[in-house]
Amino acid sequence: MFHIALFNPVMAANTGNIIRLCANNGCMLHLIEPLGFDFEEKKLRRAGLDYHDLSRVERYPDFAAFKQAMGERTLYAITTKGTVGYTEVAYQPDDVLLFGSETSGLAPKVMEQIAPDQRLRVPMMPNNRSLNLSNTAALVSYEAWRQQGFAQGQ
Repeated sequence: MFHIALFNPVMAANTGNIIRLCANNGCMLHLIEPLGFDFEEKKLRRAGLDYHDLSRVERYPDFAAFKQAMGERTLYAITTKGTVGYTEVAYQPDDVLLFGSETSGLAPKVMEQIAPDQRLRVPMMPNNRSLNLSNTAALVSYEAWRQQGFAQGQ
């Protein structure tokens, strides 16, 4: 299945929603520190409801540790600065979908490590900044899963 990675997430409710998303679509969730909240925060638990036990979550102290753990997997950055539409990619199982912080996106030091053709964008109306993080993670991960025929889903 696919991997969803959150770089420096700052809103517990979004991360909780993504934990629930991963429990339902089979993705593994990777959290790259620093986190902008306590992992035991009530908002995180509430948003994730009882899905914490059904999802797989790993934490990393920084992007370098995360990148090393991912090895040779294809890494796609989902960013408003992307030039390729998220539906234009032929996703493969085990690909990584990387999302930046809700307030600042992906750090330039992270972005420069990702090839321009692996920086994906979700279309929006002009003059809008971005979509909600958990909504974007759902859109992109379900497109990747759809391309695999919703393997293992029901």
